[in-house]
Amino acid sequence: MKRIDPHVVRRDFPVLGRTVHGKPLVYLDSAATSQKPRAMIDRMVTLYAEEYARPEEGHALSDEATKAFEGVRALVAKLINATEPREMIFCRGATEGLNLVARGLQHGGTVKPGDEILVTEAEHFSNIVPWLLVCQGTGATLRTAPISPSAELDMDQFRRMLTDRVKIVAATHVSNVTGTIYPVNEITRLAHERDIPVVIDGAQAVPHLPVDVRAIGCDFYVGSGHKMGVPSSVGFLYGQAQRLEQMPIADGGSLMAESADFQHVKPKPIPHKFEAGEPAFGEVIPWGAAIDYWTNLGLDRIEAYEKELTEYARQRISEIDGMRVLGNSADRVSVLSFVVDGKQPAEVGKALDADGIAVRAGKLAAEPMLKALGVDQAVRASFMFYNTREEADVLAASLARIVTA
Repeated sequence: MKRIDPHVVRRDFPVLGRTVHGKPLVYLDSAATSQKPRAMIDRMVTLYAEEYARPEEGHALSDEATKAFEGVRALVAKLINATEPREMIFCRGATEGLNLVARGLQHGGTVKPGDEILVTEAEHFSNIVPWLLVCQGTGATLRTAPISPSAELDMDQFRRMLTDRVKIVAATHVSNVTGTIYPVNEITRLAHERDIPVVIDGAQAVPHLPVDVRAIGCDFYVGSGHKMGVPSSVGFLYGQAQRLEQMPIADGGSLMAESADFQHVKPKPIPHKFEAGEPAFGEVIPWGAAIDYWTNLGLDRIEAYEKELTEYARQRISEIDGMRVLGNSADRVSVLSFVVDGKQPAEVGKALDADGIAVRAGKLAAEPMLKALGVDQAVRASFMFYNTREEADVLAASLARIVTA
């Protein structure tokens, strides 16, 4: 397998050539949102300049838009190996997808008073708050499977907590704090032995490694487009067709209704049943160009390179006295979070920014995980295949100066 050359792919991302505070930009915040390849930008410009029309309106431009929109649905389905495109629902992002499935399972009667929903300590707020709201609305209880000091899921505890009271399991595929890759296949297998539906948050997985929802076996899986070279506010919810057909309507409005009057509504078949209102075609259609770019590079090659780069950066940072990298998972990709003795994460983040290095600092929308790892806040450096070892060296050199300042 030929190794990715980041110096070559960087040429395809225009923003990476700019400076910040008079220094070359070192963009290490891709876990928040990725930078955009020129191929996607060009596709968006063409769409708005020459092709712009709302899908499903029946004239020539709209017919073209519908074909392009549904073509990308098929591409996303292929990307994660869904059985068929109708299992893919476009939404504003992974967060909306998680909320959509949470409401659907709640209103569909999956959860009742006294039941439990099981999540892990590694979850992002987006895979905590929707389930907390379901519990508040139903009288169920939210339970949390613990992680170890190395940020790995305690599978013995998970098995013990997987009782007959559990009606939903929700887990992250890749941590947004440590980059730990969690055993979602095993999580799903254990839950399905008890006929418990499984929801996987793949926001940090889809851009960085091959995802196969059929191999995982999960009932639902969400991902974000903007973390994969696409404009903001677009993502997907994958659901097994039978599950989606059983779920009640989540939102009402135009495009999701086959017919409606003042007494009744007949929804369209899936996936359109769950896509009320104006479709995000201005974001979805350029997504096709980004998917082509990612798949042409090869998700297996992307994973291999990013694991190598992340480990190199971890080693460089760990050599600095006064630094602590969070988690020590055997299987991780693209994310490193750390703390500096005697300095607040926000202070460290600002100092790195002054050196042209873009990172994320604070609670990282994952307070429970940070507390489980013994801190309240952290600094996060997150990598993509367009980052280089030289940039990891720049990060380490800047941190070495910050520690002694």
